[in-house]
Amino acid sequence: MRFQKTLGAAFITAVIAAGPAVADDEIKVGIAVATSGWHAPYDYAHRTAIMAIDDINKNGGLLGKKVTYKLYDTKSDAIESAKVGADVAAESPSVAIISCDYDTGAPAALSTTSAGIISISMCSGEPKFGIKGLGQLAFTAGTAGQSQGAVNAKWAYEKNGFRKAYMLTDTQIEYTKSVCSGFSWQWGQLSGTSVSGSDSFKNQDPSIATQISAIKAASDKPDFIMLCSFMPGAASTLKQIRAAGIDLPIFMPSGSDGSYWLAGVPGLKDVYVPAGAMLDGNDPDPKVNAIVKRYQSEFGEAPTTAYVLFGYASVELWAKAVEKAGTTDAEKVREAMESFKDQPTLVGKYSFTDNLHIVPQATFEMLKIENGTYSSLGYVQAPQLKDGML
Repeated sequence: MRFQKTLGAAFITAVIAAGPAVADDEIKVGIAVATSGWHAPYDYAHRTAIMAIDDINKNGGLLGKKVTYKLYDTKSDAIESAKVGADVAAESPSVAIISCDYDTGAPAALSTTSAGIISISMCSGEPKFGIKGLGQLAFTAGTAGQSQGAVNAKWAYEKNGFRKAYMLTDTQIEYTKSVCSGFSWQWGQLSGTSVSGSDSFKNQDPSIATQISAIKAASDKPDFIMLCSFMPGAASTLKQIRAAGIDLPIFMPSGSDGSYWLAGVPGLKDVYVPAGAMLDGNDPDPKVNAIVKRYQSEFGEAPTTAYVLFGYASVELWAKAVEKAGTTDAEKVREAMESFKDQPTLVGKYSFTDNLHIVPQATFEMLKIENGTYSSLGYVQAPQLKDGML
């Protein structure tokens, strides 16, 4: 989700090696993600997707065949994404691994699903990345934004004892609107709660002075702020809120996970983020710690966000479905994925159905930012969402 970063030589070599000519004994994967632009730090998840492909090949391949891949850069841009999607479709891969953002990933997925290719977003939290928005061949390994909003409401109510919320919604993309939708619904289900006020902004807005004034002027003083946003705009928003002397606790969605932006908001504290894992080597799951260590070794840096791990999971889900179906045929693989119930992956268990291709109720690790560093507060399962929310 953010700043440009140059691909290393290993990636460039891999792309060239994976070129368009693929033998009958190989299975092709097309990876259409942002390796540059504002969304790149989220789409570094493609690195672990490639790690998963490497692991499959080290263990004999898939259906006895080597898995190859070709990497495409959508440049964090919807128009470029559509072009890339057409390029991927022209190569006829068995699966397309797509960006974590619905708004910039969907154009690519529209091309690939229309070409009859299973298309999996590495970590989109927007339910439209599925049947409703893209058709039967689209899935996401991400958790629903509504679920992220609901789990924040649950934690703020049960653990912090808060009853009065102020909502700030970033309307730049669909995901953040879904987050605040889930929060608003769950908050309204809890006894004695109220909303002191609500406002909106766009991620690229240089100033939220008007919104800050409204928070300060709220007649019913809020206990906390629910900030439904993502980076880089979320960091600017946090900095402006704290600079204005507002020290209220702030809850954010998983899309604001990561430590790479913290230096821009010195001394940040009392901020809560539900995430998929801890990246400091102390996650309760040793498999997560092993992947994080391997990632650091291969790429010379720590993962930017927990979303990085979801690239691995997206390939795991597809590969398991191919094994279950005994073929790479898209319709057979779709049926296999829709049959998943508590299918284990690196980042947790997945269940899909024939009408829902996103995880509606996930378990999160609640993280708290204090003095510019993260600490884990423990695990929490998101509330069950009502029918029709996704």
